[in-house]
Amino acid sequence: IAFLNRLSDIINDRHTNPTDESYTSSLFKKGKNKLAQKVGEEGVEVVIEAMAENEELLLNESADLIFHLMVLLESQGLKLSDVVNILEKRHQSS
Repeated sequence: IAFLNRLSDIINDRHTNPTDESYTSSLFKKGKNKLAQKVGEEGVEVVIEAMAENEELLLNESADLIFHLMVLLESQGLKLSDVVNILEKRHQSS
């Protein structure tokens, strides 16, 4: 969790202080539609690797999915911690 918080801060910094050298900054420049598309692509890749039972690729694609989801959330003024809060509330009520 601590690393995800640090990564969230880095993503926020790339959003508010973009640089030409940053892959993350380049994602923000592409806009919401491309960001959402990238999350979808990564989600499909997670499914493919899960079905293929390729653990290493499944983990790598899952990391890509989480990263790109975090970038999309940041572009909308949201954080992964907002998603975690919803999960916590759901767990408490079940």
